[in-house]
Amino acid sequence: MNILFQLRFLILSCTMLCALLPSSSAVAQEKLDVLLVTGQSSKYHNWEVQSTAFKRMLDDAGIFNVQLLKTPASGEDMSGFDPVWSDYDAVLLDYEGDDWPDAAKKSFEKYMEQGGGLVVVHATNNAFPNWQAFLDMTGLGGWGGRTEEWGPKVRWRDGKTVLDTSSGTAQHPSRHDFPVVSRAPEHPIMKGLPSMWLHANDELYSQLRGPANDLTVLATASAVTSMRNGTGENEPILMTIQYGKGRVFHTTLGHVAPNQSEPVDSLQCVGFITTLQRGTEWAATGTVTQEIPDDFPTADQTSLRQ
Repeated sequence: MNILFQLRFLILSCTMLCALLPSSSAVAQEKLDVLLVTGQSSKYHNWEVQSTAFKRMLDDAGIFNVQLLKTPASGEDMSGFDPVWSDYDAVLLDYEGDDWPDAAKKSFEKYMEQGGGLVVVHATNNAFPNWQAFLDMTGLGGWGGRTEEWGPKVRWRDGKTVLDTSSGTAQHPSRHDFPVVSRAPEHPIMKGLPSMWLHANDELYSQLRGPANDLTVLATASAVTSMRNGTGENEPILMTIQYGKGRVFHTTLGHVAPNQSEPVDSLQCVGFITTLQRGTEWAATGTVTQEIPDDFPTADQTSLRQ
């Protein structure tokens, strides 16, 4: 009788323990859902190569479920484009093209105001020059007619962010390797990264303008004035923006020319990959759990991942 009682107790205990343990499907659901929106870019970029690489980078992190959504092609009917943004923990925009329908814009604004996450990559900050909420979300942008009427430039001078209202429109030197300098080492995205690391063969966006509200500069880079289009200023390269309850990670890195195919140095750079992965997690959750990889670049050596 005692043995029978012990056996029943053991079976009951095992049943209760199994009920408490997450199933394999529950574990899978713990991944962060990310919507990667793409489908259009200007004649200076290649959204197909970019988005394929971005999806692979997030997949490789092992903590994201990434769904890729392509908009209609440039000039095609956009009226049916209306994603359910609230289904996702974060949205990565690799998009520089036609305006979205008003309904999609409004629902995206609501999503962000209520605590959504947004990741803005390179030329995405060229998009939607007349959508004020988007300008507020991205903080800074370039081209698309942006002049001082769009807002100030952001500089890092004497250890702090400075708003520069002088004239000047967006530009960049030719692609080259350049050092990225951390300006917010305790921010979750930057914590543990080297104070300086060498980024591989990319465009250094300069003189971006915008509202720059609730903007935190995470990292800067500079090109000397002896270079064509070099400003000599510490230009914001990585930044975050608070929009309502929403979090935005904005990286100006990741250029792919229209005639390029993989491999592309700027996308192979482990510094770019790592900050994109960490920035996406932060946009989705406000925290970062990922470790710094051993092959992260140093101050004088780039690191490319094959």
